[in-house]
Amino acid sequence: MTFESRISRAPRAYDTDRADELAAAFRDLPPATVNVIHGAAGCSPYLATLLTKEADWIRAALDDPEKALADEIDRARAVSREDLSIELRRAKRRVALITGLADVAGVWPLETVTAALSDFADASVDDCLRQLVGHEIARGKIPGLTEQDAETAAGMFALSMGKGGAGELNYSSDIDLIVLFDSDRFDASNYDDARAAFIRATRKMATTMSDVTDQGYVFRTDLRLRPDASVTPVCLSTDAAEHYYESVGRTWERAAYIKARAGAGDVKAGERFLKTMQPFVWRKHLDFASIQDAHDMRLKIRDHKGLAGDLKLDGHNIKLGRGGIREIEFFTQTRQLIAGGRDPDLRVRDTKTGLERLAAAGWVPVDDAKTLYDHYRYHREIEHRLQMVADQQTHSLPTSDAGWERLAAFVDMDVAALRAELSDRSEQVHALTEGFFAPDAAPVEPVDDFGADFVARWHSYPALRSERAVEIFKRLRPEIFARLKEAAKPEEALLQFDGFLRGLPAGVQLFSLFDANPQLTKLIVDICATAPALAKYLSRNSDVFDMVIGGDFFAPWPGTDALTQMLSEDLDRAGDYEDALNAARRFMKEWHFRIGVHHLQGLISGSESGTQYSDLASSVIAGLWPVVVDEFARKHGPMPGAGAVVLGMGSLGAARLNAGSDLDLIMIYDPQDATESDGRRPLAVRPYYARLTQALITAVTAPMADGQLYEVDMRLRPSGRQGPVATSLSSFDTYQHTEAWTWEHLALTRARPIAGSKELADRVETLRRAILQEKSNGETILADVAEMRRRLSVAKAPDGVWDAKNGAGRLMDVELCSQTAALRAGAPVRGVAEQINAGVVSGWFDAADEAALCRSASLFWSLQAAARLLTGGTLDPEKLGEGGLRFILRETGFDDVASLTQEMERVAAEANTVISQLLGEVEHG
Repeated sequence: MTFESRISRAPRAYDTDRADELAAAFRDLPPATVNVIHGAAGCSPYLATLLTKEADWIRAALDDPEKALADEIDRARAVSREDLSIELRRAKRRVALITGLADVAGVWPLETVTAALSDFADASVDDCLRQLVGHEIARGKIPGLTEQDAETAAGMFALSMGKGGAGELNYSSDIDLIVLFDSDRFDASNYDDARAAFIRATRKMATTMSDVTDQGYVFRTDLRLRPDASVTPVCLSTDAAEHYYESVGRTWERAAYIKARAGAGDVKAGERFLKTMQPFVWRKHLDFASIQDAHDMRLKIRDHKGLAGDLKLDGHNIKLGRGGIREIEFFTQTRQLIAGGRDPDLRVRDTKTGLERLAAAGWVPVDDAKTLYDHYRYHREIEHRLQMVADQQTHSLPTSDAGWERLAAFVDMDVAALRAELSDRSEQVHALTEGFFAPDAAPVEPVDDFGADFVARWHSYPALRSERAVEIFKRLRPEIFARLKEAAKPEEALLQFDGFLRGLPAGVQLFSLFDANPQLTKLIVDICATAPALAKYLSRNSDVFDMVIGGDFFAPWPGTDALTQMLSEDLDRAGDYEDALNAARRFMKEWHFRIGVHHLQGLISGSESGTQYSDLASSVIAGLWPVVVDEFARKHGPMPGAGAVVLGMGSLGAARLNAGSDLDLIMIYDPQDATESDGRRPLAVRPYYARLTQALITAVTAPMADGQLYEVDMRLRPSGRQGPVATSLSSFDTYQHTEAWTWEHLALTRARPIAGSKELADRVETLRRAILQEKSNGETILADVAEMRRRLSVAKAPDGVWDAKNGAGRLMDVELCSQTAALRAGAPVRGVAEQINAGVVSGWFDAADEAALCRSASLFWSLQAAARLLTGGTLDPEKLGEGGLRFILRETGFDDVASLTQEMERVAAEANTVISQLLGEVEHG
């Protein structure tokens, strides 16, 4: 499309004489285009000069401005070293002219204008680097390299930073670059020579770009964003840069790297470097501490530039001043820093997409994001008009009447309307952003002695040893104490909070999280007042609070398949195997915490929590399994034969875990006709699967930076501890038919495939059902179970009357009976209630017996689930605390402890009678 067909606006000439003169020179063009030229030349001496110098070129360019721009960018990438200075300046004039006219005429939106300037900057720097490094190679200053190496600048690259990196260069922008070279391209023998050559090339590039000649300049080039710029050379090795950022990198540098882009030179090497920088830029946990850092930076900039105070339009800095461009950029980038470690979708460079992604993720209200970007676009266009006047890098509004008249003419408004518009927009930006940055003053603490003894020793805790942590916590303390006083027993809640605080290894990040999200204060106090085990867990894993404010903490439970998919996506993004294992740990801890909080707050029942803990464990094993397999296969080749399947046994197989459950697993594989694997280090089939099983166990149980996943128990495999950790399908079949004890057949009633080959899982399930059918008529089942019951009663005596698991008629006893019912019925069902019902269907017992057994299973599961969440062990009413007791009574539906205790004894006695009668025929027969 032509320029003229897209014109949507035009400046109003301020200097009519100059405007008339230029318009006359272009009177052969369409009237609408002449009108734009008239207004642009009448407002901008710079554009008037460019129109005169490039009159012939611009006439042709207006037929297809996009092609004209692309041709100039392509030409800039192919300029010879001898012609760099002249040709790049000629290209810059043309790019500045076509973008300027397209901007003021509304032919291109702001995003196209800034992208055009950014693309041209990349092309110019790229050609400079390749030509200048090529010259160093030709002079023999970089030993061992050839002319071909110049095509990639011999591993040297420039990172476009700031607006250049985001594709948002303004009309008269500096370009901020960090120039590095790939350390891996050079060994010790030529490293120093290469480094010296790259430093020379960088200096010449900056001079070529920045020097003002009679032909103008290309871009003012700023290299001061590099690591420790006051003492380092203008070009550094990637190794030196990585070491700097790992050791002393600061928040402002993390923010700068949000926009960093490999723009010139060896772009692939630059992209590899940026990938290594991701852990520095994007913290794995929500990083609310960056808010204070950004606020401090804003204040320093304002103080340094003398921009603090109320809005005064005359001379107002539209970039750095109150309600200006930088406010919106800081707001966006700081939000990205906070959440981008958890949400890769937020890792974008430009402001528009950044705000859109933040709004989509729920971090910024949609209307606020749209409003801020509308103001951002307006401010940037005003900034461009200021700079177009004389091609000056200025952001200051006029201070004279004449200056305001010119600017108003440039945007075709009257001065009063323009001033009102600028004032309103700046104040709106300030209102939307300032509250996010500026911390509230610390609330006034009540004058009383509550918690005084604890406060006196808190300064010695690791979390409160830094001045910044103390400052943030001081703002939090009044609210925390107010919440603690609202607890049923404030002193108990304070004691538990003290334990939580004492266990924290550090405080700034967590306290900043609480400071920015007051709802977390109530949550931690609730937890401390109710569940000391969960509070203790939180002190070691405080990063799980991230999930509470991640947007979907209170969404419906996703289920195993969705969890597995989410985990798989996290693992796919991991940098290496260790990263993947830590990612799995973070995933598990966060969802585990969510289940506990939902249970504690009554959003789900104990029964629902059992299902959700099981879903989570199943998804973790299913998601981690292919990662373990792939890592193992790198050394030893793919799985030989038909692969393997992981079976969940016990409570995992029955899909009912509690907050402290370990995982019962067994591995079954089918070698078919294979004898060994096909890999760099092949293994025979049996040791292959044994070692693969051990690799899975290690992946799950190994303590790492983010803890461990679960404890794993494999004693339910054939032959128990004495048997191999992985069993072939044929051996498993033979063992179950000929050697397995009754207790192993009982265990098989709960076996459930949770990971591995779908085809093999189906075959294992078919085999399981066949075995249960065959063994259902076993003559010794009841006698064997009776003997097992006697042994368990001796080995696992109940730990007090509130022991939900052990004891006659309690959880373990009922589950033993339910498995017996499933085995005798040859039923494939795995859940406790379903297995009990199978006993009724088979005629072993009646509906009254079923009701008694189910009452016991339900009551004692509720107690067991609550106990593991609250204390991590057995309940003791004397030590539980008021909050914990209320939780127990709510979960079980009783008004007081006495009534609950009485019901426990009654229900257990009923179940015991039923079970004893069912097994007593054998015992006394």
